[in-house]
Amino acid sequence: MNGVAYGPSERRPIASRDLGIVQRAAAWLIARGVSANTISLASIGWATGACLAFAATARADGVAVRVLFLVAAGCVQARLLANLLDGMVAVGSGQASKTGELFNEVPDRVADALILIGAGFSAGATPALGYLAALLAVFVAYLRAFGSSVGVTGLFIGPMAKPQRMATLTAACICGACGLPATGLALALIVAGSAVTAIRRLQRMAVQLEEME
Repeated sequence: MNGVAYGPSERRPIASRDLGIVQRAAAWLIARGVSANTISLASIGWATGACLAFAATARADGVAVRVLFLVAAGCVQARLLANLLDGMVAVGSGQASKTGELFNEVPDRVADALILIGAGFSAGATPALGYLAALLAVFVAYLRAFGSSVGVTGLFIGPMAKPQRMATLTAACICGACGLPATGLALALIVAGSAVTAIRRLQRMAVQLEEME
């Protein structure tokens, strides 16, 4: 990544980006020469961990199920942290580039699919819901990427963008750790919310494209 004259595209507004502990973590990674692309790829590793933990809950029982749901929740949050830090490291170290945008987007889509599909195989859920949630998540992300490519802005709107999807699953994991598996309900909410999100993004794209004519 040379990133000398490159400015990253519109970034998702995330309040936690301004937290001191997050900024210090980004600075620590920059000081040690960790590349933004490496952090982006690491998100797939965390997503794989979440996927495996989710799937394992269907074959475990007792305390093991609760522990696995906690592991899944931790991996989901670690994935989000990686997604947050890769952009901060890219910008802070001058690594931002068009290639970096590719590394930012593709691992994100893979991570989404791994987590949502894995959740579909967890205790209290069905694979069909997991696959449908993953499909809609990729479609919603595609709309944002396509809209950005034709000059449309403000396409991070929800109600079920990536942060909301992961928050919903994390809440379901906490319920599972308390003995109340709720990933099926969480996936149903993600499916419904993603459909609404897709419609809202399409509407915004249509309005802005008409204004450009």
